[in-house]
Amino acid sequence: MMAVRAVNSCSIFRSASPPPFSAAVRCRLYHYRNLQFRRCSKLGFRFHAFRSEKKLFGHGGVRSCSVHSLVDSVMEELEFMRKRKRVYAASKMGLTSSGELLEDKLSNRVLEKGLLLEFKKDSDRVLLAVAQKPDGKKNWMVSDQVLVETTKCGMLNRLLGVNGVTSSIKPQQITYIVPGIENFDHTGISDFIQKAQDNLDPALLEFAWVELLENNKSVTTEELAEMIFGSAEPLESYCAHLLLSKDETYFSVLETKGSRSIYGPRPTVQVQELLRWKLAKEAAEQELQEFVQLLKSAKNMPSKSKPPKSTWLAEEKTRHKIESLESYAIDACKNDDQKKTAGMILKAMGLVKTASSAVNLLIDIGYFPVHVNLELLKLNIPTDHSDEILTAAESLLSESSDPDEIYRKDLTHLKVYAIDVDEADELDDALSATRLQDGRIKVWIHVADAARFVQPGSMVDREAMRRGTSIFLPTATYPMFPENLAMEGMSLKQGEICNAVTASVVLRSDGSIAEFSVDNSVIKPTYMLTYESASELLHLNLEEEIELKILSEAATLRLQWRQQQGAVDTATLEARIKVANPEDPEPVINLYVENQADPAMRLVTEMMLLCGEVIATYGSRNNIPLPYRGQPQSNIDVSLFQHLPEGPIRSSAIVRLMRAAEIDFRKPIRHGILGLPGYVQFTSPIRRYMDLLAHYQVKAYLRGESPPFSAGQLEGMASILNMHSRLAKRLFSSSLRYWILEYLRSQPKERKYRALILKFIKDRTAALLLVEVGFQASAWVSVGAQIGDEVEVRVDEAHPRDDFISLKEVI
Repeated sequence: MMAVRAVNSCSIFRSASPPPFSAAVRCRLYHYRNLQFRRCSKLGFRFHAFRSEKKLFGHGGVRSCSVHSLVDSVMEELEFMRKRKRVYAASKMGLTSSGELLEDKLSNRVLEKGLLLEFKKDSDRVLLAVAQKPDGKKNWMVSDQVLVETTKCGMLNRLLGVNGVTSSIKPQQITYIVPGIENFDHTGISDFIQKAQDNLDPALLEFAWVELLENNKSVTTEELAEMIFGSAEPLESYCAHLLLSKDETYFSVLETKGSRSIYGPRPTVQVQELLRWKLAKEAAEQELQEFVQLLKSAKNMPSKSKPPKSTWLAEEKTRHKIESLESYAIDACKNDDQKKTAGMILKAMGLVKTASSAVNLLIDIGYFPVHVNLELLKLNIPTDHSDEILTAAESLLSESSDPDEIYRKDLTHLKVYAIDVDEADELDDALSATRLQDGRIKVWIHVADAARFVQPGSMVDREAMRRGTSIFLPTATYPMFPENLAMEGMSLKQGEICNAVTASVVLRSDGSIAEFSVDNSVIKPTYMLTYESASELLHLNLEEEIELKILSEAATLRLQWRQQQGAVDTATLEARIKVANPEDPEPVINLYVENQADPAMRLVTEMMLLCGEVIATYGSRNNIPLPYRGQPQSNIDVSLFQHLPEGPIRSSAIVRLMRAAEIDFRKPIRHGILGLPGYVQFTSPIRRYMDLLAHYQVKAYLRGESPPFSAGQLEGMASILNMHSRLAKRLFSSSLRYWILEYLRSQPKERKYRALILKFIKDRTAALLLVEVGFQASAWVSVGAQIGDEVEVRVDEAHPRDDFISLKEVI
């Protein structure tokens, strides 16, 4: 149903849907059709009272219109569409709506000296210039005066003086020749432009569009000037050209010849859509500017006053923009919209569109800490456990029963040493030793029984597999299991009864395995020692700690035996860093350099390798599918490196030739680098899921059950786990390197460092090992220095964010 009511002698249609857009346009035409012209002081005739009219869109619709019946409206709409079709057909034949040939309208003016013209200098610049003289057959020399920058709506935005530059231009660069001008003085261009700027009004285009759409006409710039200004003088014609050439709403180019164009009014529906788009764009630009102001405000605040990260994520519009910037910063944009949004923000801030610009901006506003770990964000590493997993872990701690309780060996009478770094949170291995009556050494390697709490396929187990490994960084640890479960339930704790899986081994005098067993056990750790304190105890050679001395003796026997089997010693210096307050701009960095040849570290390493050999042998004898590691292809001839100094120099040369390890899930394979007939990683089930898999398999066999996984299943799982392991290693390496560089950057410039020459890269540029830092870098060294020599260097530059360091030899 449609109701009609009279308002100011016109009718307004009301229905369930709005009236046709073109009907609204025609109503508006009645206001324009009889308007009177008046002469303006600057620009000829303007339409009287035009400025008092509201815009066609966005101001409440039509003000007044003639009374039309529904039938009349429909008939007029059909007639309007037929007229448009006729105009289109005529334009295809080269005719205007009046029958005039387009060719006649597009007659191009011959270029001659003194003409005022507009030309395109480059993709971003349009200049006004005066033609001076021909330059060859086609080009012309012109003198310009100002750079004209325009906005997309056609308004002049600003003027930049360029002091009358003379240049040669091609005919195709000319975009417009101002009509009616001869012998123009190029020094008057600025004044000409200023007058045009003062009198431009994009609203005039709306009037012209309505009139031309009704009459199905197209126009040249001169005709438009006559229509809206009442004059086609040079200034008015140039204003009309600016309005038409930059318009993206009301008119489109029908035909172009040289520097002249014919413009036609766009269809009503298209204009309506363009105006909607324009309004949406303006709203988006306003929103962008408001966001940019927030960024600038936060950037100028003192460090302690900057808004917290949560405030940037509270509101949807702000969150979308800040997340786009973050994704751009870490090269992880999910779609083109994020990339475009970030680019617009950086441009609005006056920054180049690069990832590093986005990173620095996010740091400047306090969203990122100064030392943000970009690699952690790029790899999308999970740093927290979900509430669901935390709840499940709590249930395991409170309700988990021990299916192996009746089979466990009571080893609580043994003195048990747990040796690890001082900040270790997850303690998953410990050692015991004694000397038998026949003089042989017996050792026990106790491994935390993580599988007592989790079952294959459970929720917590699936989450552990998804992570694959705990991640240890200088700034934080991201455990494979929730902290409470890993540290309270699974970890070995001093002075408390703990469940373990124990490999007990009797060694022959040459260090080989005489006998062994693998059992579920109960132990009571006696000491929790750091490597430093364990080394000190060994050095003191205390009688009451004879068990520690026996462990050291066993480790020496094992190393000698492995070397006889072809093992390669790869012990070197390694840096370890802990940062207590990484969020601070100037954090405290604690650096430790670990010598892997240290007695305590040797002791632990040898016992872990011994356990790996025992589990491989146990699995082989009982046909248990396990992740057997090896390097059967290794054929490194250690004798070739005898000329190199023993220690980091020789180890570095050998490591460069080593190949990646291989895994077999059915039987052991020789591990040439370790000098072992078979090897299975077993001693870190809290930290590495692959070790936990080995526990599942072995514990099932100990209970008399079939292993939960076949060799094929293990192989499929290992491919995923190895990927997680590689990512964790990459993250650890990049983070460690960043903080070492930050440590070196923060040291006094005059500080000197001892460095060993590992190899020569090119000419006198050598790979160096900084002894006090445990870090490798390169530098030019003086003539005469050889591999293995020690030189002294200082840090010339260090830029952690750019992964750059420059060392200079101190002569």
